[in-house]
Amino acid sequence: MSDPEAGAPEATAFPLRTLDTKAIRKAIPHRYPFLLIDRVDILEEDKKAVGTKCVTVNEPFFPGHFPEHPVMPGVLIIEAMAQTAAAMMLSKPAYAGKLAYFMGIDGAKFRQPVFPGSVLKLHLEALRLGRAGKFRGQAIVEGKLAAEAEILFALVDQEK
Repeated sequence: MSDPEAGAPEATAFPLRTLDTKAIRKAIPHRYPFLLIDRVDILEEDKKAVGTKCVTVNEPFFPGHFPEHPVMPGVLIIEAMAQTAAAMMLSKPAYAGKLAYFMGIDGAKFRQPVFPGSVLKLHLEALRLGRAGKFRGQAIVEGKLAAEAEILFALVDQEK
């Protein structure tokens, strides 16, 4: 990942593979209104991915979160980062039948508000993978850092 002060992290020209909404729903259990990501481009298998979240004025949180001045809640930006990381991991056959549970959030910082009409680019980099793992994430809007955090998770078997 690049220096947060420099803006958007470096980008790879072409993803190795792309997860559309159908593939994302197959990989992670989230559904409306909690499925927050629209696309995941995997740039480096098991290492880097970029999620996309198109923020619309019709989001279910805007009527209650500063309705006269709608701002996307920071905790949902972090959740969108986590969903990007989970979709990248759980879309692989090796992780079939697993769930990724949040274990912690370190170093979360919110740098600028995210408004309706924004396109969030969620840059995630794996720092550690396994039954417990860690990702570093940055949320970028129009080349500017909106939020960043390290996300810790545990992989658990999904109950049938």
